[in-house]
Amino acid sequence: MNVPPTMRALQQTSLSGPQDLRLITDAPVPAPGPGEVLIRVTAAGVNYADVSQSHGTFHNGPQPPYLAGFEAVGEIVALGDAVSGVQLGGHVIGVGYGAFAEYMALPAVAAVPVPPGWADEQALGMVVNWPTALAALKPLGGLSSGETVLIHAAAGATGQAAVKMAKHYGATVIATASPGKHETVRALGADHVLDSRGPDLAAEVLALTGAAGVDLVVESVGGATFNASLAAAKRVVGRVVVTGLPAGEARMSNWDLVYRHQVHVIGFNIGVLIQSAPQIFGEVMAELFSLMAAGVLTPGRPTVHDLADGPKALAELEERATVGKVALLP
Repeated sequence: MNVPPTMRALQQTSLSGPQDLRLITDAPVPAPGPGEVLIRVTAAGVNYADVSQSHGTFHNGPQPPYLAGFEAVGEIVALGDAVSGVQLGGHVIGVGYGAFAEYMALPAVAAVPVPPGWADEQALGMVVNWPTALAALKPLGGLSSGETVLIHAAAGATGQAAVKMAKHYGATVIATASPGKHETVRALGADHVLDSRGPDLAAEVLALTGAAGVDLVVESVGGATFNASLAAAKRVVGRVVVTGLPAGEARMSNWDLVYRHQVHVIGFNIGVLIQSAPQIFGEVMAELFSLMAAGVLTPGRPTVHDLADGPKALAELEERATVGKVALLP
């Protein structure tokens, strides 16, 4: 296939946030290395990690100037050495470096085929948001039928998937979102929806659970929400799985765990899970495909923006003004 030498891409030029994301037209098209494939990007997923990287708060994140984005879907147009199991022309989704561009190199072993009958952009979330939600609920959170789970940021891409899956597994779902997003979350099946910026989330959750608290919290916000999550979990047996911190860091001491919040706190990063516990990640992906086959998880409907509008899309995500998955189209 004919691949040009240069391409359009979004380059992060500082650590001052998405406003310093610049569209360039002469970025070199990457060559696929050993074990990699080159895809012509048809859609790139926008994630909060992109916002964190733009501020320099993502652990071991890239230093500017760098091509932004890490989740993309597209058509395979070139193969690196020692690649098997994929073919030119196939459509795959995966993670790598420089997704906000017309071309991107991906590890071949981690390139997941787009399901038959799905448009490329509908597969966004399959390798980031959906496995994050499932891992937080099941192998890490240990969710069982009949339990109650509190899901924060439930209108986002990861939160929506978590609500759907938790209901499928027989849980009672208490979800949080800003008021304008409540109907979206209710439509997913949430049993209760609370204002994410309410003055006392923990008290509201305890009132809904007869003062017992929830069995599991999927905590993706940070800041004051992290503290509310600790207070809302059941004593001794409650679990809080921490997946993100867009609202900032929160402090917790061993004194807190012994005398104030006697709960299980589980830190989770999908990249570390893939690297350090590949067997668990494999089990998560197998279960994910089962849920897709059963119709629990269906093709996504992302809000799409042109690549040039990437700074605006990231700013809206940072301001919590988005619902569901956000995508950039090169």
